[in-house]
Amino acid sequence: MAQNAAGTAEGWTDTIAAVATAVAPGQGSVAIVRISGPGALAIGRALFAAPGQQVWESHRVLYGHVVDPASGERVDEALLLLMRAPRSFTREDVVELHCHGGVVAVRRVLELVLAAGARRAQPGEFSQRAFLNGRLDLTRAEAIGEMVTARSRRAAQLAMAGIDGGLQRRLTDLRGRLLDQLAELEARVDFEEDLPPLDGAAVVAALAAVRAELQQLVADAQQGAVLRDGLRVAIVGRPNVGKSSLLNRLSRRERAIVTDLPGTTRDLLESELVLDGVPITLLDTAGIRPTSDRVEQLGIARSHEALAAADMVLLLFDLSAGWTAEDEALRQLVPTGAPLLVVGNKADAAGLAVGRGVPPAQVCMSAISGEGLAVVEAELLRCCGAGPLEGLQMALNTRQGELATAAATSLECALAAADQQLPWDFWTIDLRSAVRSLGEITGEEVSEAVLDRVFARFCIGK
Repeated sequence: MAQNAAGTAEGWTDTIAAVATAVAPGQGSVAIVRISGPGALAIGRALFAAPGQQVWESHRVLYGHVVDPASGERVDEALLLLMRAPRSFTREDVVELHCHGGVVAVRRVLELVLAAGARRAQPGEFSQRAFLNGRLDLTRAEAIGEMVTARSRRAAQLAMAGIDGGLQRRLTDLRGRLLDQLAELEARVDFEEDLPPLDGAAVVAALAAVRAELQQLVADAQQGAVLRDGLRVAIVGRPNVGKSSLLNRLSRRERAIVTDLPGTTRDLLESELVLDGVPITLLDTAGIRPTSDRVEQLGIARSHEALAAADMVLLLFDLSAGWTAEDEALRQLVPTGAPLLVVGNKADAAGLAVGRGVPPAQVCMSAISGEGLAVVEAELLRCCGAGPLEGLQMALNTRQGELATAAATSLECALAAADQQLPWDFWTIDLRSAVRSLGEITGEEVSEAVLDRVFARFCIGK
């Protein structure tokens, strides 16, 4: 595949195909096989029989059957959608076969498409072609992948901001402002005697303003990561302090078995929920205590693993029994630096008011009645650093955040050169680096290896 300096493809000779929808037995009424490339139309005509006088025009839906050309067997009743280049997602000829959902029929259709000359698409290859053909910039392409994998409404809203181009416009504006300053500086390096004096203070102010905006984008990226990736919260505590009851309360369903017998939870239980737009995976761990029960020992070992892997730990203890040496020992097991929320349970049995607790409890609640649950949820998000997310309109992903951080660091170095009153060419070294980092975010300056890493994280068919 030839690629020019601008990163756009000069044409593919092969045609790719994949199932573009989720496929599972008995799930979904429609499945789509997507075909893109120079042979898409020929493959469509070879496999699709459209009765009557239906016209094969771009952006027209045809009704008919997918037919095995070798045997003449009708494989499926389907719709065909033809999108001629460049008015398609990839800016190539695209044919979509809308088949019945399930597994057998759609796989059979894909096999016929591959036998007719298409190649099975790699993960993200349709989006990669769209990018290389100039249909998308890299931020939009990544936002599409984030929309597909969004686990909450707020995460989908952030992805939509990227698809709409808001992030690309913001970054392009910042890069353009840096290019303006770089042009002024480089002109003075070569032709200073022929040009009016450069206002160094104005350049410093312009660079500082861009750096401040980049730093804000990086800070917002940390919030965005919480929305996109979610949090893993391990609920730990001595046996029978109410961990499973709390898990059920937070999950709004009976996910875990609850009894009065210590050691009921023998394995690691996971439950997914969304709190204020933040996807959270709750890990209900086996109560940690000395035991000779081999099965319980295995559960406790998994509890230690969950502690090490969790983004946050919720330590639950029994208010009616008070804070014990075993509770303190559990607190010492929490990894250094991991956010910790200490919750006192069974406030009703202890005769205490729910809500804000007294040391060592940060919050008091009753997992049986549900009183104090809202306070626990709010404190959980606060301890995780999620905070209020209502004002977050767009957020960089991890790759973009790293490059924005690199750009901000380069600008700090350029400002240091200015502070030391070094010659203009010293300013331009780091300024060029900042411009290059921002160009990598949008794909204006990006290597093929980076593109492969980006699109490899996409699902097949997208």
